[in-house]
Amino acid sequence: MKRARQGNASHKGRDYSGKACGFAAPRFCDKLTARLFTDSIRQNMLANISAVVAIVLYIAATSCHLLQGSAASAPRKPTLLLSIGALALALHGLAAAQMLLTPEGVNLSLWPMSSVIIFTVNLIVLLSSLKKPLHNLCILLFPASALVLLCSLVFGYSLADKAHLSIEIGIHVALSLLAYSLFTIAAGQSLLLAYQNKRLRNHHPGGFLHRLPPLQTMETLLFEMIWAGFILLTLSIITGFLFLDDIWAQHLAHKTFFSLVGWLVFAILLWGRARLGWRGTSAIRWTITGFVLLALAYWGSKFVIEVVLHNRPGL
Repeated sequence: MKRARQGNASHKGRDYSGKACGFAAPRFCDKLTARLFTDSIRQNMLANISAVVAIVLYIAATSCHLLQGSAASAPRKPTLLLSIGALALALHGLAAAQMLLTPEGVNLSLWPMSSVIIFTVNLIVLLSSLKKPLHNLCILLFPASALVLLCSLVFGYSLADKAHLSIEIGIHVALSLLAYSLFTIAAGQSLLLAYQNKRLRNHHPGGFLHRLPPLQTMETLLFEMIWAGFILLTLSIITGFLFLDDIWAQHLAHKTFFSLVGWLVFAILLWGRARLGWRGTSAIRWTITGFVLLALAYWGSKFVIEVVLHNRPGL
């Protein structure tokens, strides 16, 4: 009997209920062990570590590019920038995937989706930089990427309320992400174009300006991005009307309205470019206006629904 009692006592001493510490307590050890070794916690740790390292690399790549930009002999395609950026992008993609694809389902909340969009933007720019002079956009995109990842870590990323998406809705989401990504690149390109225009008009061709392609090349690249984004946005709107049950539902009406107005703005811009030869300041203003409308459509609605109204994330 004594041995049995001793065995029970020793067994209780190894119990995670807190009695091993000599006092009655909640099952703190059990809860702590469960939190440390659940799939979701391990996944969050991987996402957080990848995001932190990606932030550091994005900042390092931007600093290197700015330092190289101060030198007149800097190469047109800095290998160091693209190499560090590619490594940061790989870690960014890993973090974004861990945030998006959780054990509970697909996470469509604000910060995971923003991370995926900015990741797609960087991927398109880095791949396009191998043939086209787009790498200077990294001066704007890399700090923005670091900021989005930092916000994901600070504000957290809530879980999705849907375990899966249908193929049709997945197509709509993919088209929307690509369209937003291309228009984000176009907006960044238009800002560089505005800087280039201003410096040339004020007869200050030095500084960072010597790193940019000729003005005509910049405009050509801008409208290539706008055309591609416009086609994808058109397909996204069409699939939204076809596949969503009610595209004018309360949580989608704001997004639908601003998306349609943004589509109209870019349609007018492309018509003005083809018929009236719009370029320079006119093209920049219309591009920025259209991008702001699309930003209000997606990020604005996400912020209001999830942050202001504290509703669950959705499309």
